[in-house]
Amino acid sequence: MAKIKGLEGLTDNDINRELERGAKFVYYQYTISILIMTFRRSSSTYFIKGGESTVAKGLGFSLITFLLGWWGIPWGPIYSIGSLFNNFTGGKDVTAAIVASFASAEPVPDVR
Repeated sequence: MAKIKGLEGLTDNDINRELERGAKFVYYQYTISILIMTFRRSSSTYFIKGGESTVAKGLGFSLITFLLGWWGIPWGPIYSIGSLFNNFTGGKDVTAAIVASFASAEPVPDVR
C-alpha cells in the first residue's frame, strides 16, 4: 500500500472529522522531458485538511513541470499543460476511492 502523506499522527476519528470539514485525498502530476523522451508521473497521495489549499500543496510539482517538462517533442508541451492544469485545479481528487477502500478494510487501490 502506498503511504498517504498528511495522515501522520491522526486517528480514524480525526480523519473522519476532517473529511466532514471538507478534507480531500489528492495527488498531483509532474512532467520531466529529456529531448525526445517525456515522463509524466504522479505524486504520492496527500491528505489535505479542510480549509487548506489543494493548489498550494501542488506548487512544487508545478514548478518541476514548468522548468523541466516542456523540452521533449512532441509530448513535453502536451503533458506539461495537462500536469499544470491538474495541479492548478487542486490535483486529482481521489477521496471517494480512498474512503471506499478504508470502509472495506482492503488495501488502498492504485487509483492513478
